[in-house]
Amino acid sequence: MQRSTIEWLNQINRDFYRATASEFDATRQAAWRGWERLLAEIDKPVESALDLGCGNGRFALFLAARQARPFRYIGVDSNAELLAQARRQLTQAAKVDANLVESDIVLGELPRHSAQLVTLFGLIHHVPGFTRRRELIASAADCVAPGGYLALAAWRFYERERFRRRIVPWGGDIAVEKHDYLLDWRRGQRALRYCHYVDDDEHAVLVAASGLAVIADFRADGAEGDLNRYTVLRKG
Repeated sequence: MQRSTIEWLNQINRDFYRATASEFDATRQAAWRGWERLLAEIDKPVESALDLGCGNGRFALFLAARQARPFRYIGVDSNAELLAQARRQLTQAAKVDANLVESDIVLGELPRHSAQLVTLFGLIHHVPGFTRRRELIASAADCVAPGGYLALAAWRFYERERFRRRIVPWGGDIAVEKHDYLLDWRRGQRALRYCHYVDDDEHAVLVAASGLAVIADFRADGAEGDLNRYTVLRKG
């Protein structure tokens, strides 16, 4: 995919989150059920976490509620309003030593942090271009401390009729890739977001790009319990 197309698709999503940040935050407070399974697979306290695409920081709040030990948390997101929501909530979480970073990791490099647990939740479907998605997974794996973990969740929205009904035609001669879609948002004001459906074949390639060992692969979340495909990997 051309750089100009990646930038254009990424700007669609930046505009989307600027327009919907308040509604998105209000509807994204509950923890994902798959996170419980993730902690069970790791089976040890999390001492540090790098949350890529952290949004309003709800994964940090989930960790704080599930373990007694304090931990270091680095949350990275490109949306200032969602980061402000995260900051307000995390200042009240005594066990969380939080560092929130505003950065567009879709277009740029990851912040140079190392953590025991690196997560990509609700992110990979917003990354335009197969090559860029593969590069991002490899870079995220480089941020995992020795003996640590990388957790990836891919949103399998295209498998649900209710999401397919939200697909909007691209219009014109747009050079997007297979499984690239525009979805409309129907809560509060109307807005469009770019989403990519990661199928099983691509998921396998992305996981291989990490160079890490798979310790778990499962489906969770949503009403049917399978809306996200999780893969948990370990370094060393």
